[in-house]
Amino acid sequence: MTKFVELASDISVLLSKYAGAYFGGIWKTLALALVATAIGCVIGYLCGVLQTIPHTKSDSAVKRFFLALIRVVIRIYVEVFRGTPMVLQAVFIYYALPYFSGNALRFDNIWVAGILVVSINTGAYMAETVRGGIISIDPGQTEGAKAIGMNHFQTMLYVIMPQVTRNILPQIGNNYIINVKDTSVMFIIGFSEFFAVHRAVVGATYKYFPSATIEMAGYLCMTLIASFILRWIEHKLDGADNYTLVENDTLTMSAGTYSYDGEGESDESRERIRQSLKHGRSRGER
Repeated sequence: MTKFVELASDISVLLSKYAGAYFGGIWKTLALALVATAIGCVIGYLCGVLQTIPHTKSDSAVKRFFLALIRVVIRIYVEVFRGTPMVLQAVFIYYALPYFSGNALRFDNIWVAGILVVSINTGAYMAETVRGGIISIDPGQTEGAKAIGMNHFQTMLYVIMPQVTRNILPQIGNNYIINVKDTSVMFIIGFSEFFAVHRAVVGATYKYFPSATIEMAGYLCMTLIASFILRWIEHKLDGADNYTLVENDTLTMSAGTYSYDGEGESDESRERIRQSLKHGRSRGER
């Protein structure tokens, strides 16, 4: 118990001195994760759509060649950035420009470098997520869209992608939560996010475990709030649990596809519907 009291005392001392630094690191972490996840989703959607463009042997050789080339490039990009740690990707992207250009080219804005690294990494994961979401949609929907005259772009925009977005929304949220935690490696390029603040505080106070406890609680709060918001969004996208059918649609009733019990209608309204079904409507009513 004494140790817990001592831990609480150390945490109180750290927060009294460095609360501003901790909250500043939290803000930078959330901003970096949110912006990078949004850009990564755009990259992922673009790559996913490009990988699923249909082609047949009857298409021109030029079209088939370029589609094959695009798929190879995307596959290399996905495998490289999914198969290597983000910390090494940050090192290669941030230090590659000055290394190969003799310091003529470099990142003058650390935000640009951080967003670029996390976005490209997220895009690699989202590319496969989107591709899987697209191919999971029933092919009959694509055929139906083509049957009513839609081209491939219209089919993807109005029929396929809305369903894909709803289906992969949990994975988008998962990538955001992962980015909230994985931005902790951005200290390697000098980005002062939440974990970098922890390292600075420890260097000044040598209170590693109390500061790590603050970090743990901070990351947990950020991810729990994100999870709550994402589940709320999913619930809203699901719509109502049940729907009330239109009870005075004579076409539906006459087709025999709806059982009408007349509840909530006046006697006059029910009689008018009964007569219209029996004798048909006059030309003026049509």
